[in-house]
Amino acid sequence: MRKILLLGGTSEASALAGCLAERGENAVLSYAGRVSQPKAQPIPVRIGGFGGVPGLVRYLQEHHVTHLVDATHPFATQMSRHAVEAAQQTGIALLALTRPPWRAGPGDRWQAVPDMAAAVAALAGPPKRVLLALGRLHCAEFAAQPQHHYILRLVDAPIEPPALPHHTVVVSRGPFGVSGDLALMRRQGVDIVVAKNAGGVGAEAKLHAARSLGLPVVMVERPPIAHRREASSVAQVLEWLDHSPGARDAVRGV
Repeated sequence: MRKILLLGGTSEASALAGCLAERGENAVLSYAGRVSQPKAQPIPVRIGGFGGVPGLVRYLQEHHVTHLVDATHPFATQMSRHAVEAAQQTGIALLALTRPPWRAGPGDRWQAVPDMAAAVAALAGPPKRVLLALGRLHCAEFAAQPQHHYILRLVDAPIEPPALPHHTVVVSRGPFGVSGDLALMRRQGVDIVVAKNAGGVGAEAKLHAARSLGLPVVMVERPPIAHRREASSVAQVLEWLDHSPGARDAVRGV
């Protein structure tokens, strides 16, 4: 019988979980556990890491997983690399559900940078009010540019104050709308936005808002991931499940 492990943390993963539940699939959704109250899901959920590649391999084998779907955030590179390695070691079918990256359009003032260190370096200069639309993991790195006032939009209130001398924390959970992001940027007097090129529609409102206000955006490009099979929609994942080796027998429960 088919058993699916879905590595989640994105809106696409939640959408796929809903479809798997409707189809009566034997599936588990795994979260890294970085959000204190993750969205309720219609399939069983596990929270926490696996313990590197060996731990993921062990989980896949002990739970008789037949299909592994990586629907993690495009910047969750360590988990994605572990998924590739574990799939190779076990021979389990792997598919990544990815978001197409954002592309700059007319009116955008983007500065593309290859990584977070380059994003920090791009902020050299006089004090500004900077919207860090990055989540909490990278905030401390921007302490290297202490002259700025940073606006941090976080899903959960931080347990400890961010290691930034001047900052404002805005606790809010997406998806966000353009009108709300326009209001936020105006209210906070934002001069520049720093964002990851996550792609998708759930977080792109800030880019439309920045364009409307004529604000520059420091855009951190995606890190490379080892070669893997990819899909860009839930429908493509479901088609892959139904046409992968053993799919017909799995559906019949043989």
